[in-house]
Amino acid sequence: MGERTLMKGNEALAEGAVRAGCRFFAGYPITPQNEIPEYMSWRLPEVGGTFIQAESEVAAINMLFGASACGARVMTSSSGPGISLKQEGISYTSSAELPIFYASVVRGGPGLGNIAPSQGDYFQATRGGGHGDYRVFVMAPNSVSEMGNFPKICYDVAEKYRVVTMILADGLLGQMMEPIEYDFEPVDPATLPPKDWTLGKQDGRPRRVVRSYDLRPGYMEKHVWKLMAKYRRIEENEVRYEVLKVDDADILIVAYGTCSRISKAALALGRKENLKIGLLRPITLWPFPMKVLNDLASKIKKILVVEMSAGQMIEDVRLAVEGKAEIFFHGRPAGGIPTDVEILGVIKKICVK
Repeated sequence: MGERTLMKGNEALAEGAVRAGCRFFAGYPITPQNEIPEYMSWRLPEVGGTFIQAESEVAAINMLFGASACGARVMTSSSGPGISLKQEGISYTSSAELPIFYASVVRGGPGLGNIAPSQGDYFQATRGGGHGDYRVFVMAPNSVSEMGNFPKICYDVAEKYRVVTMILADGLLGQMMEPIEYDFEPVDPATLPPKDWTLGKQDGRPRRVVRSYDLRPGYMEKHVWKLMAKYRRIEENEVRYEVLKVDDADILIVAYGTCSRISKAALALGRKENLKIGLLRPITLWPFPMKVLNDLASKIKKILVVEMSAGQMIEDVRLAVEGKAEIFFHGRPAGGIPTDVEILGVIKKICVK
């Protein structure tokens, strides 16, 4: 704390995880997140941690399952195709109620796509991505500083609720460089409270089991309802968002990540031309800021959703608004990046309708 350092987004995220107490990383290379495992390969040994370049993404996520079951703060990272391969393990981990953290630095898709920045993995992140009824706590940074400081929040939420948490960032945030100041003191894992569910030395306590299944009739259904109750508590307590210039706005932009930065610049340009533009930036994509958006839609009747995708977050916006406002969309998928002038042009067209 108190010292600003120029860092690349991926490296800031990796250092933030280490400072937050991460001591186990397993991953596999894929652009545009390769700086994360590269950084972890030398940084974790410095603090007595373990780095493993696994033979595959499938192996990496299952290594996290085992290390988390033993009580470690763990991490993996990848991009869209690699996250797809990890989804079975993420579902297993969610059912086993293991607190793991991972990062997805998004590239263009679908398929192998390209290595340009994208927001086309919103569905993959916010809908769980794998099989069964479960949720993942998703944070969306829009700066290198947030890339570095959000891992601490993710670990705290993961252990508070025993859930899977993640950071969803596009490739631009992973590769860009900005000054960062960490807003928390480094965490020593040895000082963390003991976990009453982890495996390990018995010391006369009852035997513990960590598993993702229960074959007894009716028990898995009870388990899922227990998970759903936990997710409702997260929806009640862990929503994060940012609003700007909404008090007098005639049109509201909803955007996250890099698009929120560009949209903020468009807002500034529009305000100079006396266009009353506001901005809502979801910081948690799940839980999504449903209530605040619903409240804003009661007085701001035009909403523009801006995404670096063909339109994914817009579905959550529609669900939140419940028909109270007219919703418009501007998207640039698979590596397309909108400009502030481009977004302002869209707003001007909407405002004359």
